[in-house]
Amino acid sequence: MEPQEREFTFLNISGELQKQPFVGREFQNLNRFLQEIHFKTPSGVDFEFDETGDAPARYDILNWVFFPNGSTREIQVGTFDPLAPNGHQLFINKSSIIWDSLGFDLNQTPSSVCSESCPPGYRKAPIEGKPICCFDCVPCAEGEFSNSTDMESCLQCSDDQWPNKRKDGCIQKELVYLSYIDSLGASLVSISICCSIMTAGVLGIFRRYWDTPIVKANNRQLSYTLLVSLMLAFLCSLLFIGCPTPLNCLTQQGAFGIIFTVAVSCVLAKTITVVIAFNATKPGSRLGRWLGPRVSASMVILCTMGEVVICVTWLLTSPPHPDIDTQSETGKMILLCAQGSTTAFYSMIGYMGLLAFISFTVAFLARDLPDRFNEAKLITFSMLVFCTVWVSFIPAYLSTKGRYMVAVEIFAMLASSVGLLGCIFIPKCYIILLRPNLNTRKSSG
Repeated sequence: MEPQEREFTFLNISGELQKQPFVGREFQNLNRFLQEIHFKTPSGVDFEFDETGDAPARYDILNWVFFPNGSTREIQVGTFDPLAPNGHQLFINKSSIIWDSLGFDLNQTPSSVCSESCPPGYRKAPIEGKPICCFDCVPCAEGEFSNSTDMESCLQCSDDQWPNKRKDGCIQKELVYLSYIDSLGASLVSISICCSIMTAGVLGIFRRYWDTPIVKANNRQLSYTLLVSLMLAFLCSLLFIGCPTPLNCLTQQGAFGIIFTVAVSCVLAKTITVVIAFNATKPGSRLGRWLGPRVSASMVILCTMGEVVICVTWLLTSPPHPDIDTQSETGKMILLCAQGSTTAFYSMIGYMGLLAFISFTVAFLARDLPDRFNEAKLITFSMLVFCTVWVSFIPAYLSTKGRYMVAVEIFAMLASSVGLLGCIFIPKCYIILLRPNLNTRKSSG
């Protein structure tokens, strides 16, 4: 193996450059000697050779200034020292840099890119027909964020989070529900309680004047049952307001369906009673045996059992349960009761609607029967209001989301109950209290 040879250039005594080759042991001795050299320059900088015998490189950063008269000036504005500790290797004195002679403001650093960096909360959008370094900064879309500069695309927050105002991070969504303390919930609660108190007042009037002809007409037991069911229907809406719990979700729809079916069944029994009572007076008619409280009570129970079967099947197969809606309202999580089975829900509404339609049809056909206390006309108007409310409920319910769906259902419950109470019982209360002379005909109940 040939000895290693390196050539060094140095100044001789006469000041001329001279090249001197070093071979083998001579090179090794020189290299060892250079590695041992370590001193400080007059400026206080440490100086030493590396393991290969090379001197360290230290660079001055110069700012060349060109003046209009053609002269130049050299200004040192920084240094680069690779031997300095990390973080201190590069030093630039920005205040010493002069840009004005190049057409820039005194303190303005010229940009080396086509577009400025996009800050967090924005994304880069390429400009058609321009280089890739040219782009626009576009704010992140709703529901998205970017947490670093020059992001190509924005990111999605998790389902339970939402971007903050600057869209550079995510925050927890607000958990909301139809509460007793917000304006909408408080209004519905007030209406419900006031209507239930009004219904209790009507029931008290009927109990006070229980032996008068207008109360005894068309089965007063049915009237009492209908009033109690209406009072419960008003109070039933309170189950839909407040923080949903597993127990609330299980009971609210079943209670609503069964209570309203009892009310509609009472109206249907009253309507059929009117028809039977008129035809029973005809000679040779055997319909008289179908008059009486037992037949009416059996009819109410039979009709209600159909709704009970639907509700029990619903609860056993796919019961309602608490759920969180993260999509309906921006930046909010809505706590509500999921229906479980949409088919069961609309079957419950449909069965109740079928009973109401039958009652409306029978009452409409019997509206002109001759009887001083004939309720057919009152029932016709009440069922017309009832059916109109629930037919309008379906599209309104399907077009709303979140807690407003609950509010729509509560409003339909209150409106239909008010329709039954107002159309059937308010005229009777008017006669009992203000026109007592009309309430003198004897009648059996």
